[in-house]
Amino acid sequence: MLKVSRLKEAIKRTKPHKHDGYFELICILEGEGFHQVDLNTYPIKPPELYFLKPDQLHCWQFTSIPKGYVLLFREEYFNELEEAPIISLIRTMNETSRVSVESSVFMKFVFEELNNAFEQPNSFSKDLINGYLRSIFSKIIKDSNARPATQKNATTLFQNFQKLIIEHSSELHLVTQYASILHTTPQNLNALTRKNTGKSASKLISDHLILEAKRIILHTDLTMSEIAELLHFNDTSYFVRYFKRIVGTTPYQFRTNYFQ
Repeated sequence: MLKVSRLKEAIKRTKPHKHDGYFELICILEGEGFHQVDLNTYPIKPPELYFLKPDQLHCWQFTSIPKGYVLLFREEYFNELEEAPIISLIRTMNETSRVSVESSVFMKFVFEELNNAFEQPNSFSKDLINGYLRSIFSKIIKDSNARPATQKNATTLFQNFQKLIIEHSSELHLVTQYASILHTTPQNLNALTRKNTGKSASKLISDHLILEAKRIILHTDLTMSEIAELLHFNDTSYFVRYFKRIVGTTPYQFRTNYFQ
């Protein structure tokens, strides 16, 4: 599934939200305000692009009328064999969240054409859309100095592991659990993640679990006991110790310090 639309031209503030299972590419051509992505707050400075992964939480606070485009898509929209270059570009952008653009001329043109191809479908629409997307993604990678994806970090096993972490880190905390689902060994999974990221499999799991905990702490009024239960910790005290060991503060202190 892929959808292109214009940004709603209204001064507004949105609630923190995420698009489960979807990547989101936002092109801001005009406007002022702030964009919060997970725990980072960016002042809006057009022209710029934001690339959000399926698990990322974000919200807007526009203080002037915005103009631009929003693209939503699933990776499954692209055929793995016929459109492998596009999938490789998407995976290369994995660590990219925000990219400043020197001139709005190129982005305005290509997003307008992309939007036209989506709104006026014909037998050539998908080829046109894929061509524009390759141009946009390549521009993002060039301007963000992202390291090109290699064959090994595009492996199916590693990608499936990443998707499982996004979808199940709140309930599955152990490498052995993921290895069992992926029909591999913990040793193989660790070797694979170290080759691709330099981190162990357990570190990737804990990183995402802590990120999910931070999101809940900052964007809900749940008690620490309720958060611990939501994240499948056996008891609150263990959750507090786990969080403090990694973050350096207790969950309560983290919430208090953030809103000071």
